[in-house]
Amino acid sequence: MDAARFDPFSIHRTMRTLLFVSSALAGMAHAAVHEVSNRQLTVRFDDEAGIVGIVDRLTGMPFATTAKLSGGATKGTVAGKAITIGDGGGEIRFELRDEQPFVFITPTVRNTGKTAVDLARVAMPGFGVDLGKPASDLRTLGTGGLLAPDKNPGSYLFLTCVDPVTRNGVVAGFTTQNRGSGVVFSSVENGGVRMNARLDHGHLFVDPGKSVSLDTFAIGRFDDARLGLERFASAVAESHRIKLRPKTAVYCSWYAEGPDHGGAGTEATTRELAAFIADKRLKDYGLGVIQLDDWWQDGPKIGGPATHFDRVNPDGPYRNGIAPVAGFVEENGLTFGLWWLPFGRNHMEPDYKDKQDWFVKWPDGKPLRQKSFGGTCLDTTHPEVEKHLGTLGKTIRSWGAKYYKMDGLVTGAGVDHAYINDGFKEDKFGECLPLHRKGVTNIEALRHGLRTIREGAGDDVFFSGCCAVQNMRMYAGTIGLVDSMRVGPDFNHDGEGIRSGPLRGSRVYFLNGKVWWNDPDPTKVRTSDEKCVADNSITGGVTLDQARLTSSWVSLTDQFYLISDWLPALPEERLDILRRTMAGHGATARPVDYFDNNLPNTWLVTDTKSGVRRDVLGLFNFYGEPLKTDHTLERLGLDPGNTYHAFDFWGNRPLPDVKGSIRDTVAPNSCKVIALREVAGHPVLLSTSRHVSQGIVDVKSETWSANTLSGTSSLLAKDPYELRIRVPDGWKFDSASVGEASIENGLLRVKLTRPENGDVPWSIRFRNDG
Repeated sequence: MDAARFDPFSIHRTMRTLLFVSSALAGMAHAAVHEVSNRQLTVRFDDEAGIVGIVDRLTGMPFATTAKLSGGATKGTVAGKAITIGDGGGEIRFELRDEQPFVFITPTVRNTGKTAVDLARVAMPGFGVDLGKPASDLRTLGTGGLLAPDKNPGSYLFLTCVDPVTRNGVVAGFTTQNRGSGVVFSSVENGGVRMNARLDHGHLFVDPGKSVSLDTFAIGRFDDARLGLERFASAVAESHRIKLRPKTAVYCSWYAEGPDHGGAGTEATTRELAAFIADKRLKDYGLGVIQLDDWWQDGPKIGGPATHFDRVNPDGPYRNGIAPVAGFVEENGLTFGLWWLPFGRNHMEPDYKDKQDWFVKWPDGKPLRQKSFGGTCLDTTHPEVEKHLGTLGKTIRSWGAKYYKMDGLVTGAGVDHAYINDGFKEDKFGECLPLHRKGVTNIEALRHGLRTIREGAGDDVFFSGCCAVQNMRMYAGTIGLVDSMRVGPDFNHDGEGIRSGPLRGSRVYFLNGKVWWNDPDPTKVRTSDEKCVADNSITGGVTLDQARLTSSWVSLTDQFYLISDWLPALPEERLDILRRTMAGHGATARPVDYFDNNLPNTWLVTDTKSGVRRDVLGLFNFYGEPLKTDHTLERLGLDPGNTYHAFDFWGNRPLPDVKGSIRDTVAPNSCKVIALREVAGHPVLLSTSRHVSQGIVDVKSETWSANTLSGTSSLLAKDPYELRIRVPDGWKFDSASVGEASIENGLLRVKLTRPENGDVPWSIRFRNDG
């Protein structure tokens, strides 16, 4: 038995002609055929043929078909809405759940031998995918990007195969990864696309006579695969019972320009920053956390950061300890955050001379030390390490930190760095010796380590993970245990500059707000060319257009908003960009050209919380040439039969009404953020000035009755606020209950202010002159 590639179901890999399989499944009627259905799907299994087919009940056509399940594992039984197929050596369960558009597939392995089996890798059933088009017309999208099916290196967690023209696609992925790291691959065989998945465990021992249930894989078909990926993320969140802690914008000290601001800053500069944020009332606009980064802690730097996180560097920037500055930050109404490496230490330090058993080992007995960052991997299953981690979690909390930025998390899985890791890379996963606690997989070790820290820290601490691309095994080890996850590398480490974060944040947009908050790394609004002492890759200021571009992108996509520019040095114009973008909106944000461009350039945000539908279109050009966009209303997700009013937020001007399609040209390294409102035959609130989402954050209600437009807006203290109301032909402005009104070219502007934060009811009367 090959433990490295163990397949308990002996799946025969010969590809069948999809058309033959489809017609055969459709005509099955003999007693050996087992079938279960819910509202969306039907699963059929034929004992004799040994083939599973999944049928979309809407179309009546099979879209995913396995090859022959051989080796005796061809007897099926039905219980409820599940078919279980297997023999004495293992079984696999194909389950349908009410109102879920997926088939959930869970293997169970039984060891019928006389010695323990180490399941390093376990193959899941592979599927031929039928979308009615040849493989050459299809694309796959996974963590490695948007690629042809035969060019995809493999994707962690999920993979979708899609027709980019129609967005019709098959979505597949692991809804649980409690024991293993799930990887999904695609290939082209006989002109058709095949999707194969496997679970990598590192080490998973099954003793003689014992059985083990593995993680669950799901597959489904969707008319719009974007919606399928969003449903997949919801299924992952449900399986892990995820309840995210609320997000707020975060100031991270690492990239700040100037010798006293970058890295961890200093006690003096952090106090200055907290006072500045309070004075400018930036918390009201969404900035809630000051997080200090690396260089505050004690210990030697031997091939990586210092790792004595139980104390400050006595000669460093926080000689008085962390607690005094954390207290000052909290006194100014902010949350204090701290960076640290939970699972990496330095086995070469004298402190660990007698603790070598704390570390994960290679087969030759040498400690597993990360190649470039993260230190030596702690064995989180060792009782002394467990105690150490729990104590650290409690200690850092006792200093006043309620936000933990936890870097190098993959060290907790006992695996080396693969930075920068997007698509699948061979990483010697599982080549380390078994952990101290036999029977615990590498992924279980990481998850156990995070739970241990949580027990010490308490429930009121926000866990921010960093960073997935150090090794994408981190997806499996952290889902359900962190509140946010850095989904890309440090700024420009991939040479993509300001595109780096949006590339990865777009790719896994559907995880955001469901599985965790996607952290694309800080936006950038600085004008200064002063160097960042912590990381030279972020040197140089940006233009006003670039500042609006990156800030608008993270704001409209509603991902995790970080800023690392030294705020007290920013001119008022740049601070105002932060004011208009830092707050989260909580609406639905979706990339329009998700299956067309590796970095989507068009997003639609839709919200109905105020009782009316608001749509905001974001056009983003991250490149040095003009971008021409052309989308039909239907492609955008709008009603093609309607006409829409439009307003350009950064241009502060109304645009011509839109009908049929939207065509525009976006200047290099810039963006347009356009509010869209359906023409209603009477005046409507088209835009507001408080936030780039133009009413989604601030308008609590809006009604039209008796020629009067009424509503309630949430205003911030002394922040000039403007209602922008589109007045169609035939209507005339009469009076406004509050503010100063002016009208020009069919746009009524009503300016309001308040001395303090609060809600302002407003009503504006019109008359219809025909």
